[in-house]
Amino acid sequence: MASVQLHASIPAAIRTRNPYSSSSFTPSPPLVSFAAKSPETHRKRVGRRFACRAMVQQAVQGAPAAYAKEMERLSAKESLLLAFKDSGGFEALVTGKTTEMQRIDVNERITGLERLNPTPRPTTSPFLEGRWNFEWFGSGSPGLFAARILFERFPSTLANLSKMDVAIKDGYAKITASLKLLNSIESKFILSTRLSVEGPLRMKEEYVEGILESPTVIEETVPEQLKGALGQAVNTMQQMPVPIRDAISSGLTIPLNGAFQRLFMISYLDEEILIIRDTAGVPEVLTRLSAPLSAEPIAEYES
Repeated sequence: MASVQLHASIPAAIRTRNPYSSSSFTPSPPLVSFAAKSPETHRKRVGRRFACRAMVQQAVQGAPAAYAKEMERLSAKESLLLAFKDSGGFEALVTGKTTEMQRIDVNERITGLERLNPTPRPTTSPFLEGRWNFEWFGSGSPGLFAARILFERFPSTLANLSKMDVAIKDGYAKITASLKLLNSIESKFILSTRLSVEGPLRMKEEYVEGILESPTVIEETVPEQLKGALGQAVNTMQQMPVPIRDAISSGLTIPLNGAFQRLFMISYLDEEILIIRDTAGVPEVLTRLSAPLSAEPIAEYES
């Protein structure tokens, strides 16, 4: 009787719910509802995620890439300088002793370095000014042409071109060729030129004047058979009138007044190496002897 009364007192809604019957069980709603994502929203979120990842990868990879390029440039410079040394240097170049294999090897390394040029506007760069030493002439270079004429006319025991350098400052260049005669008489030929900027890579060079300096005699190295003739020449010089003697001692000046000029392009420039090419594409390579004489860039060109 008690069990019947207890059963009758339980509400019908609870009494009819059977936890083991799928038909009578009604699941309760979830505590947190999730809104369904549209395909467009999903694509935007995925796109932002990949964009952020790409930016992070670019920031991480940027520094190693720049470092690798700089190491490649330094390696190319070292390779070119070694090629100069292996080819015999300046003396072998001006005397025509470099071989075809050595010339093509140097030209290949020049081309490899040019493509890594770190200076986009070399004609107005402050790195251009300073003193540079000529390391390499191409087959059509004016410097090599003049050197070949010298050595064709005189054997190396009589005349020798020991070095060439150029000083660039304030839009002017002074090219100095050091000559040695009979291994005991030294002289210099100085060519002054005017430089004008024609573009970011191109310049024009006008020849202003040439000066052949008075020779300097190194008495210790004069051969015995020439000392008598040298003494007579010195006495003759001393007996000349003062104006003539002063003119000879100051050197011979050849005015050119811009009668000769050439165009060239700077294909590579940094703190240590300068590469230029003339209108025929012939390269000249120079290495720095001293720091820039002026920290200010050359005046900008007008297009």
